[in-house]
Amino acid sequence: MEKSHLSEGSVDRGSTRPTPGVPGEELLVLSNRQPYRHSDDDGDGITVDAPAGGLTAGLDAVMRQVNGTWIAWGDGDADAAVVDDDGRVTVPPGESDGQYTLERLWLTDEQVDNYYYGFSNRVLWPICHSALTNVDGNARFWDHYQGVNERFADAVVDSADPRSVVWFHDYHLGLAAEMVQDRIPEGVFCIHTWHIPWPSWDVFRACPHGREVLRGMLGNDLVGFHVPRYCDNFLRCVSAALPGAHVDWENRRVVHEQSVTTVRAFPMGVPADDINRQAKHPGAETFWRDFSDTHGIDDDTKVGVGVDRLDYTKGIPQRIEALERLWESSSQWRESFTYVQVGTESRSQIDAYSQYQQRVEDAVESVNERFGTDDWQPIVYTTDYLADEALYALYRFADVAIVSPIRDGMNLVCQEYVAAQQDDDGVLVLSDQAGAHDELHEWVMSINPHDTTAFKETVDEALAMPREERRPRMDALRRHVATNDISTWIRTIFATVDALREPTPKDQHHASV
Repeated sequence: MEKSHLSEGSVDRGSTRPTPGVPGEELLVLSNRQPYRHSDDDGDGITVDAPAGGLTAGLDAVMRQVNGTWIAWGDGDADAAVVDDDGRVTVPPGESDGQYTLERLWLTDEQVDNYYYGFSNRVLWPICHSALTNVDGNARFWDHYQGVNERFADAVVDSADPRSVVWFHDYHLGLAAEMVQDRIPEGVFCIHTWHIPWPSWDVFRACPHGREVLRGMLGNDLVGFHVPRYCDNFLRCVSAALPGAHVDWENRRVVHEQSVTTVRAFPMGVPADDINRQAKHPGAETFWRDFSDTHGIDDDTKVGVGVDRLDYTKGIPQRIEALERLWESSSQWRESFTYVQVGTESRSQIDAYSQYQQRVEDAVESVNERFGTDDWQPIVYTTDYLADEALYALYRFADVAIVSPIRDGMNLVCQEYVAAQQDDDGVLVLSDQAGAHDELHEWVMSINPHDTTAFKETVDEALAMPREERRPRMDALRRHVATNDISTWIRTIFATVDALREPTPKDQHHASV
């Protein structure tokens, strides 16, 4: 697990609304990342890292309601010390109610290198983000990806009962559902939420073992993506790669080998109310005063913010190039506009990532050397860990947020920025390549991250936008983000499960075709 300050907000345990269709103790969640990790505190005892936020914290809140089982890779150095003989531990620790079972799977270094850093992040990740030059088709990667997916499938077989709902998460577990279908009791319902883009067939056909991945995904009863166009891409890939599959385009369903898979879009949200509360906490204001004093940002300075993992899909060098062009061509923003870039190191064991991180550092240094003065630094760049209040303070006090991935499944940073606003006066500059753009495009300043001139002009316009235009835009964004928060996302998914679990005569007819 990579510790990150890109927390996407912690969930208020008391604010999670009841979720229709959640199957109580029959809910099994499977993910590469675990919700709690136990660590040895330098011999002083064992500490526990709780969910930082976003999906993990949102699902943790549900699991605490229903007492289900969460199965994940145990990557903490003290994880094995606290589990029973079956690799299980009750979480969260030290609480008398609202607990559930965390079952840990143990992976060798070789498995992690090949399943996680290999096939997951050197094959599926670049292909799904249309970065084909970063694909590495090492045969060992596929062998271990199959093996680890088999481990997760075995854990499902050991834990499932005839009314279980089994919820797989993300691209690490693309084969597991098919592996369990012939071995689990009849009646088990499998869901897979794919949290990154699904590419077009022209891109996906470059995937080694792509047909096997598609068949693995069709082992699910329900497959969810964040936006409809990823659903359509997936269905086109199924149609092109699997001649025996029948695609029902009208209902977004696939009949394959006597089973029916429904494909749906579920746009993910953030814990908006919790983010807003933390952004206006006195601790957030204190952080901002100290931060702005340290970096020479006075009350008259316009502030921009970007918060990203240091991943080649996030478009940070393109963003810095656009900002450089802005300071070059619009002298009024020199010494009056400061951009804050928060970066989180990610997957540095992979050359493409370590090279990218160096590229970002070099770009920042070049701009600061070119335009910086004794009293002003154009780009404040930090890779320091930031607590939630600090992160939300940056969002709250930034006049402009720039979210410019070259490809992104959804992107929650843009929603966090909106949720942290207090006076409806921030402006969101958002790449049209982010899934969130499909939902928010009406009220944001849209950019193509590769069009440097237009990108620069859009940031210029955002900085100069009058308050009477900023406020209605942000007001609409805040209402949308608050209405479509992470609780709504989870409720919608389980309402869909509830509707699909009892097949109609038409479904039974299709399954028998």
